Amino acid sequence: MRVLVIEDNRETAQFVQRGLREASHVAEIAEDGEVGLELARAGGYDVLIVDRMLPLRDGLSLIQMLRAEGDRTPVLILSAMSHVDDRVKGLRAGGDDYLTKPFALAELIARVEVLARRRQPEEQATRYVVGDLVLDRLTHKVTRGSESIILQPREFRLLEYLMRNAGQVVTRTMLLENVWDYHFDPQTNVIDVHISRLRGKIDRNFDRPLLHTVRGAGYMMRDGGE
Repeated sequence: MRVLVIEDNRETAQFVQRGLREASHVAEIAEDGEVGLELARAGGYDVLIVDRMLPLRDGLSLIQMLRAEGDRTPVLILSAMSHVDDRVKGLRAGGDDYLTKPFALAELIARVEVLARRRQPEEQATRYVVGDLVLDRLTHKVTRGSESIILQPREFRLLEYLMRNAGQVVTRTMLLENVWDYHFDPQTNVIDVHISRLRGKIDRNFDRPLLHTVRGAGYMMRDGGE
């Protein structure tokens, strides 16, 4: 995956670039809005990471310019402006996602990878498989091995999202936004409660866990040991 980081704070830009490279992605940096716009127009990027406050051209006008020109490259807005109104303005300007500073690098990388996957045209799967765990979206049935697992609607939606992103870190914020439709952290333990219940149903009494906690980052569905 090739990412353009448009960020005027050199320390932040290099921090993001280094993290993306360690995750086996290609990352380039533009330190002002005009250079960023020129590079983005040249194309070839899977995702753009755009700071809102940029010299020469601000991030929102940069995004609006690209959208007006028909550029649909996914954009993750990165900003210290965290008010709900600021997020709404960013998304309405054409951003696909919005992450506030300070941020966890693992979450930024996870969000960028999700945006890149969304861009790829693919049929929505009707069946997800991780190890011997199978979820069928059409029949709403979940089985592990020969055992049928009964899930509540929210548990089913949570498991579906985790299995759809198997092998990738899924952060708490991503779960709130995609499973509960919250676009902020309401300081609730709802995720912990549901993850615990889900683990009890899909992992307890089986020989190996499939739902893993990634310390300091989130959760991951994968087959194999811890």
